[in-house]
Amino acid sequence: MPQRLMLLDTASLYFRAFYGLPDSIRRPDGTPVNAVRGLLDMIARLTTDYPATDLVACWDDDWRPQWRVDLLPTYKAHRVAEAVPDAPDVEVVPEGLQAQLPLIRHVLELAGIAIVGAPGYEADDVVGTYASTAACPVDVVTGDRDLFQVCDDGRRVRVIYTARGMRNLEVITEEAVVAKYRVLPQQYADYATLRGDASDGLPGVAGIGEKTAASLLLKHGTLEGLLEAAERPDGGVSAPVRARLAAAAQYLEAAPAVVRLVRNLALPTLDEAGARLRPVAGERRSQLEQLATDWNLGGSVRRILTALDLRE
Repeated sequence: MPQRLMLLDTASLYFRAFYGLPDSIRRPDGTPVNAVRGLLDMIARLTTDYPATDLVACWDDDWRPQWRVDLLPTYKAHRVAEAVPDAPDVEVVPEGLQAQLPLIRHVLELAGIAIVGAPGYEADDVVGTYASTAACPVDVVTGDRDLFQVCDDGRRVRVIYTARGMRNLEVITEEAVVAKYRVLPQQYADYATLRGDASDGLPGVAGIGEKTAASLLLKHGTLEGLLEAAERPDGGVSAPVRARLAAAAQYLEAAPAVVRLVRNLALPTLDEAGARLRPVAGERRSQLEQLATDWNLGGSVRRILTALDLRE
């Protein structure tokens, strides 16, 4: 099988699994395991339907990095459950899901699935770095539109988009981004900055929506080019748009660095991370099979083991 890398926006998937399956699915001790089961089923299906030889579960070591907050204090502010001095803030996570995060990591480790995070950075930045440096085709699995930035038809990098559910997956290529949003993937961060994104606490520029943002970037190329043109009387920017950009000047100075993915993290290589998918054998297989009973994981363990057995 030709090498193909799959990168999971892991938090996006386990949140979807938690809300997609009833939390009445529990271990004998009462701990819910719906997110564990759902995530295993997702991985089994994804690696089968979109054959991957290598897989990395990209992890949020810091879901709201302080350097991004310093640039834009509203960044994900509505999702903070508790501010923690000198440490990552506590995110609003349902108690039933929070209890499953150690279980998820344990099961993934037993299955031999690489988990990679980076201190001070989000999973998106891990995805951005691997997707930008991989020497093979890449599938990024996420429900987050910000990761459309990585789409690159020339390098065969695409997004498997989960926003409409696992039964309605969308394959987002560079061509698809252009068709849907009228911007190139490399313009997507500027586009998101202009139009805003309430889910990430990005206010955007008042009065500039998706269509206007796309048309401005089509004409001026980049946000920097647009702002330079707005400073010139003959720059081709209308007076109302110039006024809106001027009113948002402080935001526009800070937000692009917040929205853009980091693509140069010092991460382990795929080999160092243990990204190659292989059948699970020996003691780890025995432990997983036992957990299927002890943790009420049903057929989810069997499905992930079967999917990995195909890598023989």
